[in-house]
Amino acid sequence: MKVYTKKGDNGETSLYGGTRVPKNHIRIEAYGTVDELNSCVGVVMAYLQREEEITFWQGVQSRLFDIGAILATDGRKKSLFLPEVKEEHIEELEREIDVLEEGLEPLKHFILPSGHISVAQCHVARTVCRRAERAVVALGQEEELSQVLVKYLNRLSDLLFVMSRELGRRFDVKELKWIP
Repeated sequence: MKVYTKKGDNGETSLYGGTRVPKNHIRIEAYGTVDELNSCVGVVMAYLQREEEITFWQGVQSRLFDIGAILATDGRKKSLFLPEVKEEHIEELEREIDVLEEGLEPLKHFILPSGHISVAQCHVARTVCRRAERAVVALGQEEELSQVLVKYLNRLSDLLFVMSRELGRRFDVKELKWIP
């Protein structure tokens, strides 16, 4: 199979199911941003050394692919097989947040996204996650979409923030408080 098809050279692309849409369609923006987020998560994973953490984050990446597949599908085509994102997947993120927060000092100030490249990369991933969430919300205002997708992205951005703090702790980086 060739990587290039030349079918998108006129500014359109195909959704799963065959529907053609412009490449600037909100649906394309939504799943494209989720794809970008997945790449950012991959960069964050490069700083992880614990096998169980790597496995956990690979699961997050798989779930992001699931979300991308859902978003890349014409919502009017009901007979297509799609993966599911469930409340239990959100609960997995929440459990990981709780575990990581146990080893961190309570947060009393806003902190600046800096100190170590791993910390900064977590913040980049977090902000891309927030952008993906906004795009999914916008798509949901135009078409029927499961709210679980928004909840998953919302919780994932929280986890990425907590992970940034955890990596800062591991690399012995002092958190820089935001002083207005």
